[in-house]
Amino acid sequence: MDTRTKIVATLGPASTSPDVLDRLLLAGADVVRLNLSHGTLESHLHTLGLVREASARTGRMVAVLADLPGPKVRSGQFPEGGDELRGGAAVTLVPGEGGSDHGRITVDYPTLLDDVQPGDRIVLGDGAISMRVDQVDNQGATCCVLTGGRVQGRPGVHLPSERLRLSTPTDDDLVLGRAMAEAGADFLAVSFVRSAHDLRVMREAIEPHTTRLVAKIETMSAVADLDEIIVEADAVMVARGDLGIECPLEDVPHLQKRIVRQCVEAAVPVITATQMMESMITSPSPTRAEVSDIANAVFDGTDALMLSAETAVGADPVAVVETMNRIAGRAEVEASYRAWAARLGRVQRLSWPEGPHRITLAITHAASLAAEDADVDAIICCTRSGRTALAMARFRPHAQLIAVSHDPAVQRALNLSWGVRPMALDRFTTTDELVWHAVERAVQSGLVAAEQTVLVLAGAPDRPSGAATDVLRIVRIQ
Repeated sequence: MDTRTKIVATLGPASTSPDVLDRLLLAGADVVRLNLSHGTLESHLHTLGLVREASARTGRMVAVLADLPGPKVRSGQFPEGGDELRGGAAVTLVPGEGGSDHGRITVDYPTLLDDVQPGDRIVLGDGAISMRVDQVDNQGATCCVLTGGRVQGRPGVHLPSERLRLSTPTDDDLVLGRAMAEAGADFLAVSFVRSAHDLRVMREAIEPHTTRLVAKIETMSAVADLDEIIVEADAVMVARGDLGIECPLEDVPHLQKRIVRQCVEAAVPVITATQMMESMITSPSPTRAEVSDIANAVFDGTDALMLSAETAVGADPVAVVETMNRIAGRAEVEASYRAWAARLGRVQRLSWPEGPHRITLAITHAASLAAEDADVDAIICCTRSGRTALAMARFRPHAQLIAVSHDPAVQRALNLSWGVRPMALDRFTTTDELVWHAVERAVQSGLVAAEQTVLVLAGAPDRPSGAATDVLRIVRIQ
């Protein structure tokens, strides 16, 4: 099934062999994620090279997303074999180094006692263990264990993000980001974003490279600054794991819907992530709840669905991607994209931007209406930066959506966007040449055929990059 919702697959020990990587791409992975929280920079650079080789072997275009670690606050080492934190028990958190146990947990965050307050919720690891701060004095922060469990190793300690004195991106993030940008990664995911300023810092650090930035929304500070973050970001990730630690779990689905809606309205690709098919790390099939979660994300209008441990360390990464592909494809049959497009047209008229982008937004809106009226088989976007294809994709058209560009980086980046089929096309000097060759390229690729109708969006090729798309043509293929 040729799904239009894209799939992001995280690579790891289970999925980096050439054979599995080839089958992962052929199964439907559109973007691969390198999780820089694990492994060395050298190992990730090597994996990036493996991905490019697999793409060439399979003929499947794929983008690479390098996910930066962000700031990490961790506890001191628990005893070998772990220790049990019991619900209702008291435990003291203290800043510094050294070991931890069920009564006293050290935290590698020097200003811990200045930055937490009675009533704060503190979480260990992936959120399974939570504590409430009852008292703070010079000796430590005395907490009550709300949800207990066994703790091992050095789990992460999640403190209230609005008071954390940690810079984002970290110095390590800047080093890793520059290295991955120089190596040709298509996207950098910036972790623990709290404001649009964090993205500007990373963008300045990787200049002159134009690697696109993904803002991970995993703090309530980011939710509060969402409008500005969407303006600054090239894509957004709904990182439901840490977001579900920062806010009540019952709020997460509503925040997910809000973030996805705002991103689609702004023509910014959005990824829905975390625990989408977690049971398939070990099981041959997902749970019914996971199937419903994927379908609902498709109904929300998400551009992409992300797999994490399921493909990085899971028992059968290829089966996971195949299963997600089937579920997303089935959900798309029921998705009310026409109603979405009609609503988007009304919303757009209330908030037109200034400048050339307004013309692009207007003509893609006109194209969405014309595509329905003329019952076209495909919409071809001629684009240098990818902006025209992104603007067209937000209407979730029924017709095939094809983007042609001379820039391989633009082609790969568009693989993250809903419904977009990127293709290569040479530069041309006139609009007539551009339109003719774009249609010919689509025919040669087998995406459209004689007697079909296509709509082509383009701008004058001799104008500078960033100029508005201002040509709409409907072509009947002879």
